[in-house]
Amino acid sequence: MSAGNLFVLGATHHTAPLAVRERLSLDAAATELLRDELSRIAGLKEFTVLSTCNRVEFYGVGESAAVASEVQRAFCARQGVAPHEFEQFRLSLAGPHALQHLLEVTAGLDSQMLGETEIFGQVKEAYGAAQARGHTGAVLNRVFQKAFQAAKHVRTNTAITEGQVSVANVAVELAVNIFGSLAQARILLLGAGEIGEKTARAFQSRGAATLSVTSRRLESAMELANSLGAFALPFWLTPVKLTDFDIVVCATAAPDTVVSLAAVQAAMRKRPARPLFFIDLALPRDVDPGVADLENVFLYNLDDLAKIADDNRAAREAEIGKCRELLNVRTQALWRQIEPRLQGGAGESAMGAQTESA
Repeated sequence: MSAGNLFVLGATHHTAPLAVRERLSLDAAATELLRDELSRIAGLKEFTVLSTCNRVEFYGVGESAAVASEVQRAFCARQGVAPHEFEQFRLSLAGPHALQHLLEVTAGLDSQMLGETEIFGQVKEAYGAAQARGHTGAVLNRVFQKAFQAAKHVRTNTAITEGQVSVANVAVELAVNIFGSLAQARILLLGAGEIGEKTARAFQSRGAATLSVTSRRLESAMELANSLGAFALPFWLTPVKLTDFDIVVCATAAPDTVVSLAAVQAAMRKRPARPLFFIDLALPRDVDPGVADLENVFLYNLDDLAKIADDNRAAREAEIGKCRELLNVRTQALWRQIEPRLQGGAGESAMGAQTESA
C-alpha cells in the first residue's frame, strides 16, 4: 500500500451551501444502508462515516487510490447526485493532510462556530458506530483515538473554547433582540432530539417560562416535556397551533419540510401585529424558505446563525495558529506511527481489528 491510501472524502460548510448540504445529508436509515454498500467495496479495508449538519465525510483506508473514487460513486448514487456535481464541493485529502483534517475537525477548529464542542461527541459517535460494525482496524482505531486525545489537549492548553458560542446561545440572543424579555414568550420546540433540547434549555436559562414540545412520536415529546417542565403537543396539531406561539424552534430529522408557507400565512392572518420567530436547526430544513418573505416573520437557519456567530469569534481566532501548531506536531508523530502499517501491514489494517490502547 502507498501512504496516500489513508483518505478523507466529503463535503463541508466551507464549500457546500446549505441547499447542497441538504441534498448530501444522510439520515440514520440512509447512513446504515450506505455503510452496508461501502463494506462491500473491494479494497476498502477500513472506513468511518461522519454525517452532521455541517459536513458529510468518509474516512478510509484503501488498497489503492482508486478506492476513494468507489466510495464517491456509491455515495453519489445513494444520494442521487451526479459525481461531477459533487466534485464542485468535494473535500478530498490523503495521507498526513487527512490526519490533520480529522484532528482539526475533532478539536472544533473546522466548525462553523469555531471552538464548539458538540463536534467532539459527533466524531466519537461516528467512530463508535464504525468500530461496533467491524469497519475499523488498526489504522483508524489509532487515528481516531489519537484525534480524541489531541482535541482534549488543545482545549486544555489553548483558549479556543473561551467565549465560545453555540447554535443554541446565538438563537436565544436573537430572540432577546426581537422580543426583549422572554418571560412572556410562548415557545414551541418542534422535535425532541438533542439539539432541540439544548436550545430549549438555553431559552429557559434566559427566563422563558412557557414551553411546549411536539414530535412525530408523542411519547418522545412527552418524555422531553416532562424533563423540561413543559407541555406536550400532538404533532398533527402543529399547523393549526402555530398562531399560539411566538418562537418556534425546529429541529426534527424529517426528510422534507415540516412547516409549510401556507400554515405560516394562516397563522399570521390571526396574529398580524405579533412577530413570529422561527429557528430552523434542521438539515434538511424544516421550514419552507419562503416564510422569510412574510411580514413580521423572522426565519434563521443554521448558516444564518453561523454568520452571526462570526462576529463573536475574534478572541478564539487568535488561538487558531497555536492550536494548529499543536495539532501539526501530533499529526506528524501519528503519521510516523501509521505510515509503516499503510505500506506493509495489510493484516493489521483488516476491518475488525481490535482497538489499540490510546
